[in-house]
Amino acid sequence: MSVTTRRMQDLTVEDHTITVPLVWGDASDSRTIDVHAAVVTREGGESLPFLVFLQGGPGNESPTPFHSPSAPSWLDDALAHHRVVLIDQRGTGRSTPLGDADLSLGTDAVVERITHLRADSIVRDCEAMREHLGAATWSVLGQSFGGFTTLSYLSTDAASLEHAYITGGLSAIGRHPDEIYALTYDKMRTESERYYRRFPEHRDAMRRLADLAYSGGIVLPNGEVVSVSRLRSLGMLLGGNDGWQTLWSLLEHDPRTNAFRYDLAAALPYGARNPLYYVFHESSYADGFATRWSAERVEPDDFRDDPTLLTGEHVRREWADTVPGLQPWREVTLAVADVEWPQLYDAERIAGSGVRGAAAVYVHDVFVPWEFSMETATLVPGIHPWITSEHEHNGLRAGAVLPRLVDLAHGLRVR
Repeated sequence: MSVTTRRMQDLTVEDHTITVPLVWGDASDSRTIDVHAAVVTREGGESLPFLVFLQGGPGNESPTPFHSPSAPSWLDDALAHHRVVLIDQRGTGRSTPLGDADLSLGTDAVVERITHLRADSIVRDCEAMREHLGAATWSVLGQSFGGFTTLSYLSTDAASLEHAYITGGLSAIGRHPDEIYALTYDKMRTESERYYRRFPEHRDAMRRLADLAYSGGIVLPNGEVVSVSRLRSLGMLLGGNDGWQTLWSLLEHDPRTNAFRYDLAAALPYGARNPLYYVFHESSYADGFATRWSAERVEPDDFRDDPTLLTGEHVRREWADTVPGLQPWREVTLAVADVEWPQLYDAERIAGSGVRGAAAVYVHDVFVPWEFSMETATLVPGIHPWITSEHEHNGLRAGAVLPRLVDLAHGLRVR
């Protein structure tokens, strides 16, 4: 265990690192990992209750607490009522990260390690951190995958939660990944057509880029020869409030220019900095199933035929061959796709948790369909849904979502 303190302006950040089992619940396995959390306190807020933030992903560390381009926009609102615990989920950031160096252990060993990085283990880490901080209970804010993890929290340790706030993260429970990805294709079809209605000339621009990619004519600065499927994954941008602006700018550029090549490299999802996001992504929807490249298997015929229909978080196995930073992870990725994942959620315990809170459910969410979110919302009557078309999936970072959820959870007038 270690604790260090940093200060900037009116914020104090205590860095806490604890050692926990890699495999929770197996006393015969002596392997351990470190889990890091930054506890952020505003001056005068030293006695406020804790709010732990669970990041989206999976495979991404928590944001930086100090005022910088990576500092979360919602932090000021959260600090008005809480001390905020920014935990690096196991395998990321300063919590014994999993990276390229670990590949030397061999495919089987890395895959086995990845099986212990799921939401249920993250919950156990959170419980260890809560006890380390001396808190009898705390509240949780789960964004996207962090919301999935919050549902796992409600399945096992709901008594530790004072309030639960979920943004774009009411995951489907008991549904096969195929069902979820099939519906997200419908969402992406709608968003693609909506974009082309606003900018009809960009459909031809996208078609020209797809032809260029098909012939191997788009090469990024890192040497990646961009495939058509990688190009279409720019649809991820349509999942955010203002991502369409980045897409618009790209489609206005001449693809022969440095500006296009470098901007495209920056805009494409599933990069090498956080390979877990690619390797591990489909497993986040695996509530008792193997995924086996679910997004590929359920791709609709019109998406196969029309390269201008953009995709979202629909991972492709070919990227393990074509994306330089993901190529070392090829064998691991293929093996992870065949893992038979255990059930993650307990619907009965979630329904009986009694936890209070609020959840932002985005009508136009292309990653976490609101239809399945509303099914899940019926299990947690104490968590009030705010159903809105005002924001996309990144609403927590883009608008005043958290204050509204806090008001809802406390029965106050909605702002």
